Amino acid sequence: MLTLPIKKKWFDMILSGEKKEEYRDLSPHYKSIFYKYLGQSVKIRFRNGYRKDSPSFECAVIPRVGYGHPEWGAEPNKGYFVLTIQQEEK
Repeated sequence: MLTLPIKKKWFDMILSGEKKEEYRDLSPHYKSIFYKYLGQSVKIRFRNGYRKDSPSFECAVIPRVGYGHPEWGAEPNKGYFVLTIQQEEK
């Protein structure tokens, strides 16, 4: 399972249901991970920080390429892998 570190603000907003998407740059690293899953549901672990004992949760996401919402951390007019949150499992 893929584990992605995420800042506390975004971590809390996803858990509360307020934030429905997470964004990752269109870098070679993320292209090697997400291109094969575009449009498909994939399970991800989001971790608040980099330590193995940091708070985390798992959820299903559907990756796509697109633009994000600035109120959820995306830069305007910048393309991202947009990870649409499908469900939460605490």
